[in-house]
Amino acid sequence: MSFIPDTTTLIQFAIATVILAITPGPDMTLFVSRTLSHGRATGFASMAGALFGTLIHTTLVVVGISALIVASPAAFFVLKILGAAYLVFLAWQAITKRSAFSPEKKSGPEISLFRAWAAGLGVNLLNPKIILFFMTFLPQFVSAHDPNAPGKLFFLGAMFVVLSIPVTAPMVFAAEKFSSAMKASPRVTRVVDYLFAGVFSAFALKILTAQAK
Repeated sequence: MSFIPDTTTLIQFAIATVILAITPGPDMTLFVSRTLSHGRATGFASMAGALFGTLIHTTLVVVGISALIVASPAAFFVLKILGAAYLVFLAWQAITKRSAFSPEKKSGPEISLFRAWAAGLGVNLLNPKIILFFMTFLPQFVSAHDPNAPGKLFFLGAMFVVLSIPVTAPMVFAAEKFSSAMKASPRVTRVVDYLFAGVFSAFALKILTAQAK
């Protein structure tokens, strides 16, 4: 099958993918926090949204839109502002909602699986660092002169998703276990609220400092 890269490329890509999958980012922070606040299904929905965003980024790389966004200072600036604003909004929610997983809040509004999925997708698509990453990372494993380059890029993008699942899924399960301990201590839940708010804010600042190179 012409769209499958050679074995050496696949092994190199797999190693790089696993390393990148365990690197903390705003998407990982989101689906772990959603698991803590609303349960395992919601956490997995957020994770699925982020992974679906990866496929969209792959498509954008193939058609060249990502390169155009990075090449346009105005478009890249707008993307940075939107991405940072969204993360700040998530940080604000973490503090003002006062622990959706707090034992005192037995009857609060639930987040639908679709909303959780959309949140994961939004965090992924609005992160300009991910655009930069995919624009520079994927092409390294495919020759620009290869007539089958588009198919190979799509294959590698799908492979990135498949390999990321067994790396990130255990974090959701671990968060679910940790949530039971948090429910027994409201003070701990508030500390975690502020922790997640701080992490989201830090990633927002990191996004704002991203440079198109």
